[in-house]
This record gives sequence, structure tokens and C-alpha cells, in this order.
Amino acid sequence: MRQDRVTTGLGLATLLSLGVAVALGLSAPLDQNQGSLVRLFFVHVPSAWLSYLAYGGTGLFGLLYLLTRQRRWDRLALASAEIGVLFTVSTIVGGMLWAKPTWGAYWVWDARLTTTALSIVIYGGYLLIRSLIDDPDRRARVAAVVGLVGTLYVPVNYMAVEWWRGVHQTQTLKLLGGIRFDAAPIYGWVLLVATLAFTLLYAYLLRVRGILAAREEAREERELMEDLQGMEVARG
Repeated sequence: MRQDRVTTGLGLATLLSLGVAVALGLSAPLDQNQGSLVRLFFVHVPSAWLSYLAYGGTGLFGLLYLLTRQRRWDRLALASAEIGVLFTVSTIVGGMLWAKPTWGAYWVWDARLTTTALSIVIYGGYLLIRSLIDDPDRRARVAAVVGLVGTLYVPVNYMAVEWWRGVHQTQTLKLLGGIRFDAAPIYGWVLLVATLAFTLLYAYLLRVRGILAAREEAREERELMEDLQGMEVARG
């Protein structure tokens, strides 16, 4: 019951924060140059942040599994990777919707965009590898290593606009040389609220998916035990 209350409370907090973010985004003034397109950034930037957070979580949970061999960390790593892929796709779609009217094309092979697309290949491979290995312990070990290596994507993608100059704008939130927000104050506050809301969304989705993964794992173990018992009966 305690888990249900925590999950429900987290879900309600997520809905409330997302509602506040939507209200602020819709009431924010239009940009002088981009007009209503600026509102896409209130989803696009937090989605990108959530994908970073999720991929970082995949690496962290994988490392914790390698150190402790506790299966719950492996389940959370899987959940985090799935969330990361989902919100990477959301980031790309939002970027394409913004790019067409501003750049004249839905997609260009800019360094930031290319590395973002590459992350889907990396973590799609992570999920594929998990599906190809039946032994739970070996699957968890291999996935943890892949997840750790894949986490290198985050700093590379973040710095891509600095290392390889292209058409993509520089970081909205700059972390090097002093933290600063490259956005008008009114948009900065909306982005901050939206980013906090998406962080809560990540925590909620991670918890729900982790619970579902635990149930799936328990079912697999029951089926395995039933198969072993059936084999013993057949031999007897």
C-alpha cells in the first residue's frame, strides 16, 4: 500500500507541475522573431533534458548493478533506457517542427542532430541486446556495460554545438564558464518550471516502469520454476 501511495502522490505532483508549465507556456508572450514557435521550446528543451537524465540514469543504475549485483538496479536501468529513447524521439520531433519554418527543412545533418539520432541507435541496440540474452544475470551484466559506455553520449551531444559549429543554436542552459540561461527572463522561468515538471515526470515513469519490470521478472522466474518442475516430473 505504501508503494501505491507514493506512486499516486508522485503522479499527482507530476500532473500538477505539468499543468502549471502548460499554463505558463500558453500565457507567455510571443517572441518578436519566432512568434508562437517559441512555445515549442517549452517542450523541446525539457524533453532533451529528460533524455539526458534518463541516459545518465541508465549508466548509473548499471554501475550500481555491477557493484551490488542487485537486480532492482538492472530493472531501473532498463526502465530509464526506455524513457530515454521515448523522449529522444520527442526531442527530435519537436526540433523538426521548429526547424521547418525556421531553417526551411525538417532535418539537416548538423552535429547536434546527428549525435541525437545516434543515441537512438545506441540505446535501441541496448534494448535489442537485452532481448537477445535469456540468462538474466548475463543480460544484466552486458547491458550495464553498454549502458555505461552509452552515457558518453550525453556530454558529447551537449558539447556538439561548441565543438562542431553548425546551424543548431548554442546551449539554452550553459554550464561551462559559469551557469547562465540564454533566454529572455520570461521564457527562462517557463523553461525552468517545465524542466522541473519533466524531471518529476521522469521519476514517475521510472517508478511505474520499475514496478512493471519487477512483476515481469517475477513472472519469468515462476515460469522457469514451473518448467523445471515439469522436467523433473517427466523424468520421474
